[in-house]
Amino acid sequence: MSIAETAGIVVVGASLAGLRGAEALRRNGYSGRLTVVGDEPYRPYDRPPLSKHVLSGELAPDATGLPELDTLDAQWRLGHAAVALDRAARTIRLANGTGLAYERLLIATGAQARPWPAASGGGLEGIFTLRGRDDAARLRTALAGGPARVLIVGAGLIGCEAASCCRDLGLPVTLVDPNPAPLARSLGTWIGSVVADCLRDAGVTFHAGAQVLRFAGDASGRVVRAHLADGRAVEADLVIVALGATRATDWLKGAGLMADAGGVTCDGACRVLGADGTPCPDIYAAGDVARWPNPLYGGRLMSVEHWGNAVAQAAHSGRNMLAPADDQRTYHHLPAFWSSQFGINIKAVGLSEGADAVAIVQGSRASRRFLAVYGRAGRSIAAVSFDQARWLPAYAEAITAGRAFPPIRDASDQGDYLALAPGFPPPRAASTLIEARHG
Repeated sequence: MSIAETAGIVVVGASLAGLRGAEALRRNGYSGRLTVVGDEPYRPYDRPPLSKHVLSGELAPDATGLPELDTLDAQWRLGHAAVALDRAARTIRLANGTGLAYERLLIATGAQARPWPAASGGGLEGIFTLRGRDDAARLRTALAGGPARVLIVGAGLIGCEAASCCRDLGLPVTLVDPNPAPLARSLGTWIGSVVADCLRDAGVTFHAGAQVLRFAGDASGRVVRAHLADGRAVEADLVIVALGATRATDWLKGAGLMADAGGVTCDGACRVLGADGTPCPDIYAAGDVARWPNPLYGGRLMSVEHWGNAVAQAAHSGRNMLAPADDQRTYHHLPAFWSSQFGINIKAVGLSEGADAVAIVQGSRASRRFLAVYGRAGRSIAAVSFDQARWLPAYAEAITAGRAFPPIRDASDQGDYLALAPGFPPPRAASTLIEARHG
């Protein structure tokens, strides 16, 4: 491996976190060599429009570029993924065999869509995932062809947004999810049932509590149906697999870091931890790939796949990368996301995982215009609004301050409320992985 460039700061990941991290370095006074590495051939682009405006045809895939807010004067190494990290030599190897030396490194490789296993039909034609610009372009072309039967596997944010878009295009849609309600893992089944009603009213056939075992294809290798665990079969000529994401960490195997499919583990200052738990003074991480102890939730390790976190954590990491060891600031972040589906704007703040109560404090479920607050052990930990976001900033402040559940009483538009169990499905893992889509 030949080293093609002299050392400087290298940012691996040319998406939102990578771009904003590089800008933070320049903004904080770094004037040396700056290299940004990306596995895709495109300059950084915005992902939220992919499952909304691009799929609907309202926006071309190449019209999603992110604005560059600062003059970077960076070397862009696009179209060649990082495949290995040698910490001892302080070098990164790219897929084309090129080596890059670094003095300091920012890991911002994000996440990748969880694919359907090839052994159970994942290689059939007509099966799509949605994560990047090329994914959206291919899926948009396929949807424009007017498939007769669209099947979506997974009723998280991406699955529900895709279902909404397909119905707007007049396409028949079936949605299958193993949980009792859509968005059950992020909102609970009591609030998620509102989304289920929206699905059905829009004409989506929703199979709750159902699991796809395998896909079957025709003689040409194109998908024609899905076989469910309960013995049913669902006919489909286009399938969208929306089963969340895994963090892009394969290239870090053998590097001696605490990294796995759930992310790269960092300390509170966003410094990546070595396998022995010691922070690496020259390696930081930001965005979807970073897993860090959030002080707002008792130091619980979490990886937040949200647009706002990518921006804020990248800026924080860029600042800390240039600061001395005795001035490493701790990263605090209140998770937040939004989603537009079935004519409703859903906005959420906080981490609802572990909530033991939820209450609607404005509006009503029946009207589908409401604000709900989640509590745990008497404290407010999260809030979500369905077309009722007026008080959401106030609840965000209350959640950050650790106030009682629910913290705001006698508001001008607040009625009586009843606290109920949120109805979350059993957890999948001990660590907190917030797999909600950027928004």
